[in-house]
Amino acid sequence: MSKLSVGIVGLPNVGKSTLFNALTKKGVPAENYPFCTIDPSVGIVPVPDERLTKLSEISKSKKTIPAVVEFVDIAGLVKGASEGAGLGNKFLSHIREVDAILEVVRIFEDKDMIHVHNKIDPLFDIEVINFELEQAGIKKPTLYVLNTSEAADDVKKDFIANLPGPYFEVDPIFGTGLDNLVKASYDLLNLITFFTTGEDESRAWTTLRGATAPFAGRSIHTDFQQKFIRAEVVSYEQLVEAGSFAKARERGWVRTEGKEYIVKDGDVIEFLI
Repeated sequence: MSKLSVGIVGLPNVGKSTLFNALTKKGVPAENYPFCTIDPSVGIVPVPDERLTKLSEISKSKKTIPAVVEFVDIAGLVKGASEGAGLGNKFLSHIREVDAILEVVRIFEDKDMIHVHNKIDPLFDIEVINFELEQAGIKKPTLYVLNTSEAADDVKKDFIANLPGPYFEVDPIFGTGLDNLVKASYDLLNLITFFTTGEDESRAWTTLRGATAPFAGRSIHTDFQQKFIRAEVVSYEQLVEAGSFAKARERGWVRTEGKEYIVKDGDVIEFLI
């Protein structure tokens, strides 16, 4: 998988663009009125991974290239969007193009911030959005992002138990929880990270959990799946303990694996084609 794309959706004025800005540090309109974000803005965000930094140090790599998530800030979805209300058809077409959905739900009151239904009722908001997505035939994995604040604690207890799926709390204004949200988006799609490392570059790659070595190799280049011969594999932990690929090989920790090998999170791999 060369790119993971996650759409940020929600009703107008729940904090989508604020979250997007915090995640990507990319300036898009986040004014307090509905529909200010008409065209989706896209930001590429690296997946935080300390293992990659360590591998780069061990190999004295000239370049360090992380795995990335593409976040798409999609304008506010409203009741009736599946029938074309608001800018519904356009919004829904953007949502169809992403791999997963972060559904932002505001769970705090703020008299200075208009809410499209003039009330804070997170479960009702979720119901509205999910109905529109269902009507449009959109079923991708969804992570509920609770836009919270310290004042939201009382509201939170009442509805978390009734959320229809996994959730994650952030405070986009203060940027808390963002690194973990990137990782949670990655986990949502059942993805793992494997690495390649050397003097030229150390790089994190993305593949599906349970992928065979040839399938994982496709992330690097499509030829790797067709022309795969074997893979030299060592776990991240063993490579770090050994201090180099050569020393890991001397200790017998570098394994030769064939086409049936299931790649594990943290594997460091040399593909032979």
